[in-house]
Amino acid sequence: MLRMGTHRPDNPRPFVLMDTSTKPRRCLMSLIGVSILVFCVGPALAAEQPRPGWLNVADFGASGSEYETTASTTAGSRQITVADPGDFQPGQGVTVVGGHVRHTAPQLWSGGPPYDNSKPLDGSVEVRGYDGARGRRVVYLLDIAPSSKPVFRWTDDLGRSWHETVEINHDWHPLGNGVEVKLNPRDWNKGYVISFAAENMLTTVIEKIDGTVVTLRDAPNRTSVKATLRHCDDRALCAAIETAIKRKRNVWIPAGRYRLDRRVMVRNPEGITIEGENAATTTFDISDGQGPCLVLSGGREVTVRNLRFVGFMGFDRRDQAGRIPTRGAEAIWGFFLDLCNGVTIGGTERVLVENCHASRMSGECFVSACPGRGIKPSRPQDESTADEDYSLVWKVNPHGGHTISTTYLRCSVTDSARNAFNDVTCGPENTNVIQCRIVDVGGCTWEGASRFIRFTGNYVRNAGTVAIGNLGVANRDASFDKLGAGQHVVAGNTFESSICYGGCAVRASAGATQVIVSNNHFVNFNSSGVEMLSQTGDQHFPSSNAAVLGNSFDMTSVGRKPAARHAIKISASDTIAADNQIYVRGRRDPALTGIIVLEPARNVIVHDNLIRNCVAGFVAGRLTSSIGQVIDQKTFIRGGHWLSIALPLVRDDSHGYRGWNIVWIKDERPDGASVIESFDRTTRRFTLREPREMRPGDRFEVYPPGGADWAIHDNVITNCLRPAVLDCYGSPTTVFQNNQLTRGDETGVEQAVEICGRWNLIGNRFFGFNEQGRAALSLHPDRQGNPPRNLYLNNVFERCRRVVRESQAGLWRAAVTKGNIFLDCGDVPPQNADSAAEPM
Repeated sequence: MLRMGTHRPDNPRPFVLMDTSTKPRRCLMSLIGVSILVFCVGPALAAEQPRPGWLNVADFGASGSEYETTASTTAGSRQITVADPGDFQPGQGVTVVGGHVRHTAPQLWSGGPPYDNSKPLDGSVEVRGYDGARGRRVVYLLDIAPSSKPVFRWTDDLGRSWHETVEINHDWHPLGNGVEVKLNPRDWNKGYVISFAAENMLTTVIEKIDGTVVTLRDAPNRTSVKATLRHCDDRALCAAIETAIKRKRNVWIPAGRYRLDRRVMVRNPEGITIEGENAATTTFDISDGQGPCLVLSGGREVTVRNLRFVGFMGFDRRDQAGRIPTRGAEAIWGFFLDLCNGVTIGGTERVLVENCHASRMSGECFVSACPGRGIKPSRPQDESTADEDYSLVWKVNPHGGHTISTTYLRCSVTDSARNAFNDVTCGPENTNVIQCRIVDVGGCTWEGASRFIRFTGNYVRNAGTVAIGNLGVANRDASFDKLGAGQHVVAGNTFESSICYGGCAVRASAGATQVIVSNNHFVNFNSSGVEMLSQTGDQHFPSSNAAVLGNSFDMTSVGRKPAARHAIKISASDTIAADNQIYVRGRRDPALTGIIVLEPARNVIVHDNLIRNCVAGFVAGRLTSSIGQVIDQKTFIRGGHWLSIALPLVRDDSHGYRGWNIVWIKDERPDGASVIESFDRTTRRFTLREPREMRPGDRFEVYPPGGADWAIHDNVITNCLRPAVLDCYGSPTTVFQNNQLTRGDETGVEQAVEICGRWNLIGNRFFGFNEQGRAALSLHPDRQGNPPRNLYLNNVFERCRRVVRESQAGLWRAAVTKGNIFLDCGDVPPQNADSAAEPM
């Protein structure tokens, strides 16, 4: 839509409203025409104007223009010749694509702390050349494994393919595309990764236009007849916002495409609104640049509204944005090396981002980080350079600042390689993601180490996990001990189809506490649903205090092979799963499990859930750990992948595993037992009461002393091939009570319940397990091969061909069996006391 007086390539002459003729009749007709025009288009024209008192970025030289033209450059000359100057004007920022080569400073990556393990190289690596054949930017990685005779392999596609190894001899080595690298002497034998980028762009300013000759502030360094001149508006946008902050004014951005080479900085705002004309056609485009589109650094309050953010890495490149396996360093992520994202928030107190939409981003589209409440930053930096490094997002505000409220309202993230929304550290508080749309996102839908989060009313399809917690050392600070972190409400959302990254729709892990997942819809869902996990890495705490309530899990797989999945999985202590519906439309799914609960979780309640058409309804099981390092015959450090670890690292004020039981596993069978005497959180060492010969890799399971306090009650499970599987150590306080299990129209159901540990079955109803050779209960010894002293009290068995089947004789007799009722059942077992039984 055109503005009055605007000069555009598709509007070669300014729009003139009045005819200046002196003839009265023509003047009258002109006035009539003007009146009609203003009447007809006045509202549309008015919508394009800034509100009274607002600053218009166009007045600061921001073009918002998509116009570009071919250009010829001469190395060392500031004058270029263009095919058509179009709407370019002196003073505007521009980018010359082609005709110039620049390289980013090489970074050295080592085995330091994750997310903070790189540093600049001071002369150790030299780079030259680039022919521009690969476009605006090519990122190179050189991977050097530790060796007495170091060599490097290299990739120019972020790890999709690696080129053969090259000996480090301090000569120039060609890497393709005209790029060469030289590694000067240093300790390469220790193993490192080197990263740098080659670019074919020059960002500068127009000083003069004379016909088709454009004079630039800076000279290109290559001669080319195939260069392109484009608008670049980041300088003008920054100038407008800086002025607005000084004058305490708001900023208006007319519709247009605002190309960026680098971020637009909003530094220390005291209350400012940055608003686009509309979110459909007001675009910040960083596809030719690097870093965030918009950075909010410190200050008190910002509103960002009606903008679209576009980057350069879509969903089809999600593997390149993720973790890159290397030999010389750890924790290198592709988006560190080639970063673009929408909005980065660094400690601004209150932020509202409304009706903003991001796509094709390599990093977290909307991201925030700051120190926790009352905590000063641990890495003070030079403010002049801090905002240039986004590998650690909190560097955008090196002097601190604490975000107390952020709301993302009616925003969207689509076709992006990495996360949609992210609070990186535990510092931000009260983040709200409300009525947003996340589709085709290659990383997490949301990742939050922060506090008091509400993720509500959103729509998610073909995106990653809502990841709650992830509180490693880099994500938490001293405030964690007092305030905790990861407190979330995930409610009223719709998750459709499947999850492409992370394995499930919602997961609380690694330190999250006080998590509520409620009233969500899962539609035609072919991935796992909700997981509340206790497993931890070496630098994490377990999650706990969670509730999964009132969700509707339609797990029907439409048009695809059903994936192995579950609706709810629990290994975190102090967790409730209640009032959920879990089902598949039509026939029973061959790969779906309803609810899984795993030891060594304690204090778990599962009640009033409706589960049907699953291969397994309710499953209780065990997690396994392994030894990573043996200190002595009584002391070890835990190993293994964190997702399968049964022995979470716990806080110093916890039980410390005193008196907990270990069962050693060899060839999937028990191989002895031990008792834990103590756990030291600082050294991560577990100490046994008695010595044992141990080796790295030895596997074991754990369970608590006394009671586990599980209450599985008042659930309905029907039409499942394995309705209930109780295969864990159990305890005197592990209870399966008042549940109703029916076979429905499912065939081939071997038993209603498989029992392999210490359980109390009280007041349950079993109906219809009447196929030939089938049973209601299938009893097995416990993990150590002993008959468990179970309770089977006041259960009702009706139309069951056989009530009990034993894998070894005497298991029913070893239990306490009283008050059970048998209606129309065959092969009724004796009870320890009087029973009510009727013949079949």
